[in-house]
Amino acid sequence: MNNLDSAMHSHASPEALTGTVIGLDIGGTKTRGVRFEDGVPVLDESAGSSNVQNVSREEAMANLAELFGKIGGGDIDEVYAGAGGIDTDEDAQALADLISPHVPGARITVVHDSRLLLAAGGASTGVAVIAGTGSAAWGRNAAGEEARAGGWGYLLGDEGSGYWLGREAVRHSLRRMNQGLEPDTLSRALLNSCGVEEPGKLIALFHSPETGRRYWAQKARLVVEAADAGDETSSRLVDQAGRDLADLAEQAVRQLGLDGPVILGSGLGMNVHRLQESFKARLAEQGIVDVRILQQDPVFGVPMLVAEQRA
Repeated sequence: MNNLDSAMHSHASPEALTGTVIGLDIGGTKTRGVRFEDGVPVLDESAGSSNVQNVSREEAMANLAELFGKIGGGDIDEVYAGAGGIDTDEDAQALADLISPHVPGARITVVHDSRLLLAAGGASTGVAVIAGTGSAAWGRNAAGEEARAGGWGYLLGDEGSGYWLGREAVRHSLRRMNQGLEPDTLSRALLNSCGVEEPGKLIALFHSPETGRRYWAQKARLVVEAADAGDETSSRLVDQAGRDLADLAEQAVRQLGLDGPVILGSGLGMNVHRLQESFKARLAEQGIVDVRILQQDPVFGVPMLVAEQRA
């Protein structure tokens, strides 16, 4: 069963939702778009990232044009978009301005992508944690108060993210080189993946304009695979990622005076068992036990958010 089939059989789409709504989940690597007709997903397509923090404005516009070419057309009532790095009203407006030419007359709402995640977990209050290319926690309590932790971007934070794991693998390889040690399991996997023969060449590659945030985030899978194969260093890194993500969640939970739920999602969060276990264990130490792993992609939280907005 593909994403669209499973979503049509899920409870994510409120039956009362009428009209045509397009949900967008704009990550650092790709833009996911789902067209909902009366609350039911009928089209599910992807294009490259349209987040201007990750790609140029021109590239973002081209990727949105490609996506709306696949899922647009006809009268669209609303577009509800979640994206990383939406920290101010100006950020939200800048993205809405890129979307609006494709959906004349539609209402456009732009929020931080962690808000989609919480809704996709079936919760209207709680804390959502994104563990993908980047990382962030966002939550809301019953009083409507919101709290954020992390989400500062890869230069300032993104602890526990795919980028963080990729960068830490590079740093590990360079430390071994400085100590005069031969490349170990993780270092060899990294060198092979990057197509370089020795760790010193990783330095120039890392700083090259040819390799960006997404390139290194994709190296996280090497760390995860090595950890699963029993590599001690890689296991420590994945465990640390889980703990760092839990610390973000705990900050937001405390700010909001909540007990939970905490919902972990995005690529790493939904798929890496070792990271999930480390995340849960760290939160349990803090007395936070209502912890859930997201079971469907965040974009399927859009119908719930639109229904709340219309209520």
